[in-house]
Amino acid sequence: MTDRAAAIQGDDVLTEADRLGLYRVLLSRRDVRGQFLPDPIPDEVLARILVAAHHAPSVGFMQPWSFILVRSPETRARIKDAFAQANDEAARMFEGEAQATYRSLKLEGILESPVNICVTCDRDRVGPVVLGRTHIPTMDLYSTVCAVENLWLAARAEGLGLGWVSIISEPALKDILGLPERVVPVAYLCLGKVSHFFAQPELETRGWRKRLPLADLVSLDRWEGPRDEALATELAAAQDRAERGEAF
Repeated sequence: MTDRAAAIQGDDVLTEADRLGLYRVLLSRRDVRGQFLPDPIPDEVLARILVAAHHAPSVGFMQPWSFILVRSPETRARIKDAFAQANDEAARMFEGEAQATYRSLKLEGILESPVNICVTCDRDRVGPVVLGRTHIPTMDLYSTVCAVENLWLAARAEGLGLGWVSIISEPALKDILGLPERVVPVAYLCLGKVSHFFAQPELETRGWRKRLPLADLVSLDRWEGPRDEALATELAAAQDRAERGEAF
């Protein structure tokens, strides 16, 4: 066997069950805030989830991410205080009914979830010149977001809920977690077992936003170019099946 042949995946054919399982995870992923249970996460489960995150694609194979597990009640209390301040500032940016709806939403599970994870991006990890980042310098940040998505999907596959807390001051978060200047906190996540998953995104059921028609977001060759009408028909049908929870 040649070195090249040895490096190729031996069983690269996914079964129909594999395909359906992947789509089920993708379509049932939810941003969890208020359904966390205090049960601890077994280390072997947490390890699998972090391995999945570490296998995310990264431009130039730079792997700029790190994962800070925040378990300390004192640290999480400081994070919660920083969120509360930012959340009040955010609420005042809306007016009237939108502000009232915003204030009624639970937008974090910092204290309720058994573990928080801050996913960071070290912008200097592989030096000043990185394959694939020479012309779009933010590719390290985008690569880190891929790790967040992998982590989220793996958590869902393990039956765990995850919520992304984005309403927080970045300088405050960096100060609390002791991050150096070169390191960016890309995502602050709450992870844990949950009482249930909602059938639809919570913000959609609460009337905040609706999912956009996918067919309106796909164009040919240029921004707002012509639509492929045959594909648009398939997109609409697939989106309808997905939102009804049907296999496709």
